[in-house]
Amino acid sequence: MSLELLRAALGWSAILNLLFVSVWFALFRSMHDRMYAMHSRWFHLSEETFDGIHYAGMAGYKVATWLLFILPYVALRLAA
Repeated sequence: MSLELLRAALGWSAILNLLFVSVWFALFRSMHDRMYAMHSRWFHLSEETFDGIHYAGMAGYKVATWLLFILPYVALRLAA
């Protein structure tokens, strides 16, 4: 695999992952009550716990995207 192909794959992966977490956030904000009602049927969670789980999930996803895609992409752009 060439460096250019690796850079392109990392760049597109970063864009898709950031798009995914943005859609997740938008759906969470716009459909919060419906999502909570659906999940509260399956799990016995308070609304605060439900919100905390989602926000922690989004934060972890963004950190993983930065560490696994964006920073390696930037390092490859600076190195070559």
